[in-house]
Amino acid sequence: MEGDLKKRRRRVAVVLIDGLGDVSLPGLRRRTALQAAVAPHLDAVASGGVSGLMDPVEPGLACGSDTAHLSLLGYDPRLYYRGRGAFESMGAGLPMSPGDIAFKSNFATLDENTGIVVSRRADRHFEEEGPILCAALDGMKLPSFPEYEVRVRYATEHRCGVVVKGPKLSGNISGTDPLKDNRLLLKAEALDDSEEAKLTAVVVNELSEEISRILVSHPLNAKRATEGKNIANVVLLRGCGIRIEVPLFEDKHGLTPCMVAPTKIIAGLGLSLGIDILEAPGATGDYRTLLTSKATAIAKALSAPLEPPPLVLVPGEDERKPGRENGYDFGFLHIKAIDDAGHDKASMLKIRALEAVDRAVAQLARLLWEAETSGNFEYYLCVTSDHSTPVEYGDHSFEPVPFAICKLKDFVDAVGEATVINTPLDPFPLPSVKAGEDLNDEVDLSEKKQLRHKAFGGDSVFEFNEIAAARGCLGRFPGSEMMGVIKKFMKLKNE
Repeated sequence: MEGDLKKRRRRVAVVLIDGLGDVSLPGLRRRTALQAAVAPHLDAVASGGVSGLMDPVEPGLACGSDTAHLSLLGYDPRLYYRGRGAFESMGAGLPMSPGDIAFKSNFATLDENTGIVVSRRADRHFEEEGPILCAALDGMKLPSFPEYEVRVRYATEHRCGVVVKGPKLSGNISGTDPLKDNRLLLKAEALDDSEEAKLTAVVVNELSEEISRILVSHPLNAKRATEGKNIANVVLLRGCGIRIEVPLFEDKHGLTPCMVAPTKIIAGLGLSLGIDILEAPGATGDYRTLLTSKATAIAKALSAPLEPPPLVLVPGEDERKPGRENGYDFGFLHIKAIDDAGHDKASMLKIRALEAVDRAVAQLARLLWEAETSGNFEYYLCVTSDHSTPVEYGDHSFEPVPFAICKLKDFVDAVGEATVINTPLDPFPLPSVKAGEDLNDEVDLSEKKQLRHKAFGGDSVFEFNEIAAARGCLGRFPGSEMMGVIKKFMKLKNE
């Protein structure tokens, strides 16, 4: 196998843990959730390779996932970003043409007497009701603007994508979302003096009113009211955007890309860059997701043609098609639940979810190692994040995130080959912990200490966390350099 090393195809799996970064917590003796989590396989990536701290866009900027992902994948968000609505809608399966506008939208609860949005999320667990309400809204007509077509598709949790098609539309308008609970529902306004923007604002305000009219009279909301649940009587429209036009990822980086991203906004962003979106049964983009399914989908895609590649999303259709027969060089695995734990201020849930991610990384490593020992491939593992979502704040913040990359062979050496090949591949659920549960001073960190690796890669770092990464040889770098770092570490010619 060693003699054929130069002939082997180099491929990389990038595990993107959404909202990973955090700040130190008093209940953890001033450690972060990542420092407290028992995550020997994440640590092994750092131990076997090189580490650094990364500002997803730039230092001091608390960015969104969409702008961060653009930056990390090599696209300057200042140049290419056109609003997140198109990403959400395309990821939900709504096709977009030039001139269409789209919104990232929430089913929410409105006090009709006061016009105040009492809850921006009608219900996080909206998987059954969401598609029903979206079907009632899809294809709706606007009384004053019958020439415009409205498409609505369910995304995840309380979210949906909304696309408006018609003449002279502009993406340069504000939305209706007040962005916080207990604030007045907003009116869309033109953000420039163009006639197109002014017209679009009028169209969108009528759209908002018609959506509420349909939702208020829907029997599903009557049922929720009798059950004492929040009714979903408004859709908050935000992030108005158009489909971006960018160089394809493969042309830009020389790598054939695939992605597992049940979170629709990330899937839509991937589609916009020409990245194939893989089918991963049971992957939901929330706390109920099956991480094993995600790891398996990425591993199969990176192992083809030895393994049949998984199915990929066909934009604008409910069908799937087979992936590339010869597989992919760049596999991007997006994991959302850690970000949700940060937003929910669920400290213990973030720790336990990180430990679940560690198990999934172990499963991914086993599957890739089985393919690498065939002699056809040389694999690399990269782990990082798109932004910090500290449980102390419950929102995105500007702290940098840890980054680590290693050869799979060095990862195996750090963990032990016997441990890797005996890693169970059974599916496992994410842990269930009550949102808002606080830490206490009795959190046991002794197990974490017993599992430490030794550093034997490119620097002295042997743990994967925010503090250790600061000692890495990569230093602190902007997210726009991430793809360059990955390709240089893999010694690829295309820079």
